[in-house]
Amino acid sequence: MDPTQILPQFGNAAFTLAAFVVALSVIVAIHEYGHYIVGRWSGIHAEVFSLGFGPVLLSRRDRHGTVWQIAALPFGGYVKFLGDANAASVGQAAGTDPTKLRHTMLGAPLWARAATVAAGPIFNFVLSILIFAGVILTQGRAADPLTVERMLTLPSTYVNELRAGDEILSIGGTELPEQGGMARLAEGYPAEPVLDYRVRRDGREMLVRGPYPQPPLVGGVSPRSAADAAGLRAGDVIVTLDGREVFAFAELIEIVTASEGRTLDMTVWRDGSTRELSLTPRRVDLPRDEGGFETRWLLGISSGLFFEAATETPGLGTAFGDAVGQVWRIIGSSLSGLGHMITGAISSCNLSGPVGIAQTSGAMAEQGATSFIWFVAVLSTAVGLLNLFPIPVLDGGHLVFFGYEAVTGRQPSDKVLRVLMALGLSLILTMTVFAVLNDLFLCP
Repeated sequence: MDPTQILPQFGNAAFTLAAFVVALSVIVAIHEYGHYIVGRWSGIHAEVFSLGFGPVLLSRRDRHGTVWQIAALPFGGYVKFLGDANAASVGQAAGTDPTKLRHTMLGAPLWARAATVAAGPIFNFVLSILIFAGVILTQGRAADPLTVERMLTLPSTYVNELRAGDEILSIGGTELPEQGGMARLAEGYPAEPVLDYRVRRDGREMLVRGPYPQPPLVGGVSPRSAADAAGLRAGDVIVTLDGREVFAFAELIEIVTASEGRTLDMTVWRDGSTRELSLTPRRVDLPRDEGGFETRWLLGISSGLFFEAATETPGLGTAFGDAVGQVWRIIGSSLSGLGHMITGAISSCNLSGPVGIAQTSGAMAEQGATSFIWFVAVLSTAVGLLNLFPIPVLDGGHLVFFGYEAVTGRQPSDKVLRVLMALGLSLILTMTVFAVLNDLFLCP
């Protein structure tokens, strides 16, 4: 990638940077607040809570004696506890006053130090769960039976006799399963441009005609994908791909898979007019449900129905259960992906650095508030997981030191700490540099 083209790829660079700063600030604030509040509950005094680094722009001291400040460089933050002497908050506590020592990080009981350190990543996971649950509760899930809320606009060549309010009972002679009609709308139906729909309308059943349930309609565009680079938008309908007329989203997958990365021409319908586009599918490693990864060629678009489905609000238990499951899936796929990258089973291009994350932040913000908030939750889970890695400097490294202390009854020596901290910092810096090179040059 030509470095001079970095800013143009950001689109509106200021907007992208602002989105990145907002996402990072929220995640860091929650992470550090976890450290702060659990430390306070555990009897450890926080001297400074800083959002950002460098020169202080705003500050105030609260009734507990903690200085809350906003600094000029909004790319992180920290909590400085009483008695902190190094980045790991471990070592030999200085001083002889037992009362004062108890309120320092180094002089507090082992359980208090461990709880304080672990609270940062845990608060990141809690933030993700709350956001995911909130989005699920706000957006709801498809009503049962599947009901048409609003028809989307399709090219005039499509046959569609369905109406808002229709309850869909069967498609192409195949009954829709209860509590799952939405998820299985593309399964088991004849691959034909026009299908029979049995619907319940105004209390009586009838047969009407409609398009394939998932036509080649762009439901969403992934940031930094081939479709994003080509200018595809949600709501576009792909009329032809690689010279072939298409009427089902499954046909797009078939053509793109067979292309093996070859540039494809397409005709796209948008707002009553058509346009010609060319785009090159990108190789992506995707996690399998049963574990592991598979390599596929993708445009970077998700499928969409030809109508909006009526929704119903799930219960709190269901929403939070789904949210916890979402966090668990992100953790599982992240760990699996890292392992596969280390062994060389998948490309290291799956690792994004600050530039890639910033670009994704801006792209998700452009797609709307819900997409951006969902991205913040995903990123918060990733940050929480990263901080639990057993690397000195990170929270996971701190916990390893505390585990050593719990087993041996003594803290690591200052000399060992200095060596381990230097190695940990070197590893983090090396990974960061590699990720930035990935973003800018190795994986355009």
